[in-house]
Amino acid sequence: MASVALTQDNFEQIVTDNGIVLVDFWAAWCSPCRRFSPVFEQASEKHADVVFGKVDTEAEPGLAAAARIASIPTLMAFRDGLLVFSQPGALAPAGLEQVIQAVRDLDMAKVRAVIEGQPPSR
Repeated sequence: MASVALTQDNFEQIVTDNGIVLVDFWAAWCSPCRRFSPVFEQASEKHADVVFGKVDTEAEPGLAAAARIASIPTLMAFRDGLLVFSQPGALAPAGLEQVIQAVRDLDMAKVRAVIEGQPPSR
């Protein structure tokens, strides 16, 4: 599955309606972004159960500001509508695979408990 363009109009729905969503915040003038783009696209073809979205920070400055993007590329991962990972910088293929596996492996009951300020159950 190829990546999808995320905009102010569809961002929230895509993030909340899908299990795992990876978001690449990028810009055409950014050379690290251009280097990371093929890595992101290759991963999108490999992981059909994950939505790979791209936010063009030049076309969507409001969305970039709302996400507090200070450096690009920035990769964010959402699971069940919750932000579970955010890191600036281009990842190598192996690094991106590690992020995807880590997001898959999350115990979302524990994540929700931490967010709600409850001690995690054992």
